[in-house]
Amino acid sequence: MSSPLSNPGQFWDQRYGESDWAYGQEANDFLRQQVERLPPGDALCLAEGQGRNAVHLARLGHRVTAQDLSAVGLGCARQLAEQAGVSLETVCSDLADFCPETASVDLVVAIWMHLPLPLRAVVHRRAVAALRPGGHLILEAYTPDQLALATGGPPSLELLVEPEALRLELAGLELLVFNPCRRMIHEGPYHQGESAVIQVLARRP
Repeated sequence: MSSPLSNPGQFWDQRYGESDWAYGQEANDFLRQQVERLPPGDALCLAEGQGRNAVHLARLGHRVTAQDLSAVGLGCARQLAEQAGVSLETVCSDLADFCPETASVDLVVAIWMHLPLPLRAVVHRRAVAALRPGGHLILEAYTPDQLALATGGPPSLELLVEPEALRLELAGLELLVFNPCRRMIHEGPYHQGESAVIQVLARRP
């Protein structure tokens, strides 16, 4: 298989083209916990892959746009949405080129968005700008401690997130939850076991 760094489009197309759902069909549990307290609105899911988080939001009444680099992944997302009886807008785009409109959404979701610096910082700044006043961001990412655990996530330090660097990248948001932790994750064949992560719920004032 190609590398997520050298040829990310090919890597994700191959992964999402496998017979099993790479990360399952259920939404990320941190997302499920946090979104319960938020009213439905316009939601943007970045690096959404096969659509499990976007479909969960749509079931809750959000109007969801799912962005991903992989056309194969977004095809799975549309299939999952059809099975659930909900609709999604999908955008097949490289995050380097994707720039959502300023103050256009109420919620941005970035679950396991694996990007190298400085692109990650640019994407986070764009995500902050895309939020309307009172809008929220929900994020979960693997930290460098994940390399020693090898239970999921990218095997490259360049794609892992230092919590304090992330704090700077999210400048302008009120951090309601900012939780570097170790937790058990069970999401399809590729995320299984104790994992080192950073969890964020943030609000734009």
